[in-house]
Amino acid sequence: MAKPEEDWKAHLRQLYPVNPDSFTTDCMPQASQTASSPVKQTLRIELDKHHRKGNAVTLVSGFVGTDAELTTLARTLKIACGVGGSARDGEILLQGDVRYKTMQLLSEMGYRCKPVGFSPQK
Repeated sequence: MAKPEEDWKAHLRQLYPVNPDSFTTDCMPQASQTASSPVKQTLRIELDKHHRKGNAVTLVSGFVGTDAELTTLARTLKIACGVGGSARDGEILLQGDVRYKTMQLLSEMGYRCKPVGFSPQK
């Protein structure tokens, strides 16, 4: 005679098989189809001095993705540029005027960049 605990476990195994082949991946988004892929995004890069007591900051806006992806991208840019900054609400703020370096780094990562208020150096 089977224990009552084993009966419900056997029933659950029938309802939810553990075999990974039994699950379909059709409904799961592919990495190339997500909105946060660099190819599908155009990031705006601009210099901002408003409400900052005259200190310049570089703003990168237009990012579409999760907060974790935004934080990771901001951290990468801050380390590469050697500056401080923050990331929130789809916008990355980098301390100082690092527009050209930021544009170069984002282009290398595969993002399309749109300079706002300056012309990129060639």
